[in-house]
Amino acid sequence: MITIKLLLTAFFWGGTFIAGKVVAGAIEPYSAAFLRFFVAVLFLVFFTWRIEGRLPPIKKNQIIPILLLGVSGIFIYNVFFFKGLKLIEAGRAAIVIANNPIIIYLLSVCFFKERVTPITAIGVLLSVFGALIVITKGSPFEALQADIGRGELFIFICVLSWAAFALIGKTILKGLSPLAAITYSTLAGTFLLFAPACINGLLQNIRHYSLAAWLGIFYLGFFGTVLGFVWYYEGIRAIGPTKASLYINFVPVSAVLLAAILLGESLTASLLTGTIFVSLGVYLTRSNCPAGGDRILKHPKQ
Repeated sequence: MITIKLLLTAFFWGGTFIAGKVVAGAIEPYSAAFLRFFVAVLFLVFFTWRIEGRLPPIKKNQIIPILLLGVSGIFIYNVFFFKGLKLIEAGRAAIVIANNPIIIYLLSVCFFKERVTPITAIGVLLSVFGALIVITKGSPFEALQADIGRGELFIFICVLSWAAFALIGKTILKGLSPLAAITYSTLAGTFLLFAPACINGLLQNIRHYSLAAWLGIFYLGFFGTVLGFVWYYEGIRAIGPTKASLYINFVPVSAVLLAAILLGESLTASLLTGTIFVSLGVYLTRSNCPAGGDRILKHPKQ
């Protein structure tokens, strides 16, 4: 079941590129980010209340991790993502973001003492290489020859912020369910986004947003955030951040597939080849990654 949820998460996140194109053409970036997470918060609070009977109380030692989750995974990621995309192509940005599993794996080894095995390392590299094949349409090495500038640096900050989001979540999940952790961190991030959104014209322009833009915001908020984040955190709790992060490499695969279905773009041999590499990398890592470091992710009630 976790595998299905993580695959669907990658599918939903792939769809955010298409929804994001619609929203980006109509709404300023800070306002779009705030509205996305405002919609998400409404659903998250409702689901948390229905499923858990209340909003679980926060312990003192959980306040700082929750704030850090909001800052890293909600505020910083979105701010630098939009900044980076103003300077470089989306495909090149995706190449940088595809390094997420490697960064999470290395940080897990450093901070959580996950053991390194040759098969696990090969699995991570195969998965990332498969994502690069899809993103670059079969020419991953040529795409990396361009000079590195501010845009790439901004997107790499996104990678670091997402890695922090995943690894901080590994700690906070000791005392909170994935649903509660995401709800509180999204509340924190949404609050931080409100001021810059207002400064950039949210209150003046909100009446003029089109139906297509609002549908895009709903998709980003519900499917891209509520279901995506909660199921991803369930994956972190069940199989650990290293193995869960590898499913992120299915995001460009699903993005290309959805673009073919919804936008009429052609399917290519690079999509099939990249999908094979990603799938093989995920299989090797899930089958051989030591479970010792993952056991601390289990919820106290399990």
